[in-house]
Amino acid sequence: MTSTDTSENLNSPGPAAATDSSHPAAPDGAPVMLALHQTALGGPEVLRLTQLPRPAPGPGEILIAVHAAGLNPTDFKHRALSIFLPPPPLTLGWDVSGTVVETGGGVTLFEPGDEVFGMLPYPHGVGSHAEYVTGPARAFAAKPTGIDHVQAAALPLAALTAWQALVDTADLRAGQRVLIHAAAGGVGHLAVQIAKERGAHVTGSASAPKHDFLREIGADACIDYRSADFTDTEEPYDVVLDPLGGETATRSVSVLRPGGVLVSLVPGAEDTLVAAEKAQVRAVVLLVEHDQAGMRAIADLVDRGRLRAHVSGTFPLTEGARAHASGETGRTTGKLVIIVR
Repeated sequence: MTSTDTSENLNSPGPAAATDSSHPAAPDGAPVMLALHQTALGGPEVLRLTQLPRPAPGPGEILIAVHAAGLNPTDFKHRALSIFLPPPPLTLGWDVSGTVVETGGGVTLFEPGDEVFGMLPYPHGVGSHAEYVTGPARAFAAKPTGIDHVQAAALPLAALTAWQALVDTADLRAGQRVLIHAAAGGVGHLAVQIAKERGAHVTGSASAPKHDFLREIGADACIDYRSADFTDTEEPYDVVLDPLGGETATRSVSVLRPGGVLVSLVPGAEDTLVAAEKAQVRAVVLLVEHDQAGMRAIADLVDRGRLRAHVSGTFPLTEGARAHASGETGRTTGKLVIIVR
């Protein structure tokens, strides 16, 4: 079935996408859904609310009625450029929180009616900015009962990135020192909380107006990247988490103790690798992976009150383009979330 465009460009405020209890169907009887879809690369204006076939779960998959879906910088980048994904048409979105509607063959962990949250397999399992999405059952965990779907949708990709960087890759331990660049951003503010839970001493880099926020979520020290040089430190760090790449990554090598770890979220330049080798530190680039064990660990932190996403803005699915435009300003503290139901 071909897609049907159902709206004008999504640049102006509008009502939230319909919450369907009636499951609309195409003329041939096949169920359909609304999705934030694009048929060309470009700015936020390429995003259109479009009627598409509702997916069906395959073996090992679950079909989820999406309640909310997080928005991440990788969404902006893939909307504009073919990075990991093939060219459009495509529906973006990796974060999802919602309710299981149907299970595919062999699924034993969930059943219809269960509330779940998780990250679709990155990068090729994209598609959560829609009323329904399918994904591997083991990419999801039970949604913590103490938070709503908006909070849950803000967590998966950013929290998994922070967890996999600090815990799985750097093996951050109590008493160690960690520097987190862009610490008030989506990954950064969750990394601060995860590092504190691990017992580390946390320094966060952000603009001065965001320092109070960083201290509230647990940062021990703050650096104003606009007026201070983060390399001017009396005591080296054991771990640096760098979402920025480029010169920041290369210069971060100099603040690590020998044997320390730089985890970058941006493919590293040759200069960074050369500097790391000379300084006898480890420099790695992390690409986040879907991970049920990680999602369960994140859910446990949420349940124990040790981790919470800061949601600075929400947008209905009909205002997806405005959400992208807002996120691309680079001024967001924490996360933006698209509300579907």
